[in-house]
This record gives sequence, C-alpha cells and structure tokens, in this order.
Amino acid sequence: MSFLESMKQRYTTKKYDAVTKIDESKIEELKQILHLTPSSINSQPWKFVIVSDDELKSKLADASMFNKEKINQSSHLIVLSTFKDISLFEKQIQENLPQGAVDYYHNLIKPLGEEHTRNWMSRQVYIALGVLLSAAANMGIDSTPMEGIEPDKYSEILDLNGYEPLVAVALGKRDVEDFNQPELKPKTRVEQELVLEER
Repeated sequence: MSFLESMKQRYTTKKYDAVTKIDESKIEELKQILHLTPSSINSQPWKFVIVSDDELKSKLADASMFNKEKINQSSHLIVLSTFKDISLFEKQIQENLPQGAVDYYHNLIKPLGEEHTRNWMSRQVYIALGVLLSAAANMGIDSTPMEGIEPDKYSEILDLNGYEPLVAVALGKRDVEDFNQPELKPKTRVEQELVLEER
C-alpha cells in the first residue's frame, strides 16, 4: 500500500477489537521510528512511554476523561511528554548536542522567556505525534490521538519526574463495527484549494 493510500485509510479510531494485540515486532519498529523523529536543532525535548500492561492502562484510562473505553480496549497506549523542568532539558542538550545547537538554544530560544521555551518544546513533541500517527497508518495499525488526558495524574501514575504528558495515542485494531472508519463514515476535508497553494 502506498503512503497516500494508508493516509486515506487512517482515521481516529473510536472502538477497538479488545482481543487483538499488536505484534511485538511492530512495536519495536515504532520505537525506532519515534527515536528517529526530527526536531529543531535535534533538541529531542521528549519522553515516550509505551504501555501494554492492562492494569497500568486501566489506571491511565481512569485519568483520560472521555477516552476510558478506547484505552482499555486498545493494544497499547503511547504517552508523549515534554520536559517540565527546563533545567533538565538544558542539561540534556549540553551533554548531547554540538556547541552550535546549544548556542542556538541559548541565544535564540531561551531569551524569549520560559513560556516561549515550553511552547517550542511542545511543538517538537507534536512533530513526533505526526510521525507516530503516519507510521502507524503505514504499518496497518489503527490509532487514536488524545489530548483528553489529565497530565498530573498521568505523570503520577507513570512516575514521570521532570516531564509533563501532553498527548496520548491508543494503538490497536479497529472493531469491525467502529462507526468512524472511512468505509462507514467517509473522510471529510475542506476543499484542497483552501489549504494548499502553488506559487
């Protein structure tokens, strides 16, 4: 299947087949893909936690607003977080990035203030989210991205000291009766001319 075709088939899954689990080799591949996600100055201001344990998923489901059923049915849940403690991020880039990248951060990002820095880090995590959703679709894995989580509870449950959960993604196989799948509810988008230009 081409990448275009996989994107036509991708949708936000509302109901999972709770019996079917994702093959571990595919999870390993997704781990490598997440690790290779691009970010500004290769900053990588993130942590990804992949949860397959049903008991742990259930605890997270209880802290997921309207997403409880989807998480409990899913095969895996991936939690994408960024640094809560900016000093830990600065330590990471100092130890792992070339001086030019570190200087870029200190000269062009940090002087704009803590709020700007946090927003900049969060945007990198959303690049990873896009990569994850696209990769999963290309591998035939259904997914549900969710901002409807309680970050403080997620952080406590997963012991994410120094990190703040931003978004979670349920992964699995769609239930055959899921009303939201493209075969039953065709995708809708605004006209292409409204969002794309060629010059």
